[in-house]
Amino acid sequence: MVGEAQALPFIDRLGIEIGADRETAWDALLEVLARSLESRTSRKAARALGASELRASGPRPLSAGSTLPGFRVAAAEDQRRLTLDGSHRFARHEMVFELTDLGSGRTELAVITRAEFPGPIGTLYRTLVIGSGGHVIATRRLLAAVGREAENREASA
Repeated sequence: MVGEAQALPFIDRLGIEIGADRETAWDALLEVLARSLESRTSRKAARALGASELRASGPRPLSAGSTLPGFRVAAAEDQRRLTLDGSHRFARHEMVFELTDLGSGRTELAVITRAEFPGPIGTLYRTLVIGSGGHVIATRRLLAAVGREAENREASA
């Protein structure tokens, strides 16, 4: 895991409440991440940034050792925590997805982002991605997609 030797600086924590149990939310998270990050656009972005992981590989559903463009699954813990890490020319990053059972068939899904942006170009990249609000927008869209997927699965069960 990127953050294991030395914790990366905290960026943010974003979360949503999902109207589905934790197991259903977990399955939806794995599906949405794979669908979103295995896209042609993600592969092109990973290549352009010089990411350490350029393609999807490893076990499906996602588990420790699986890769997605731009990320490696560092840990997948008991349908409660999924850790993605990665690096590219301008940053080292980690996203930790945490699922908390709220009872009554509801789950909180939160994502904690940590990253470092070395050097002047890293600082510029941070401004473009974090300072612009782009990271928050993309992360909220991802969380919302997981929520929709989980709730649709729950409704059809």
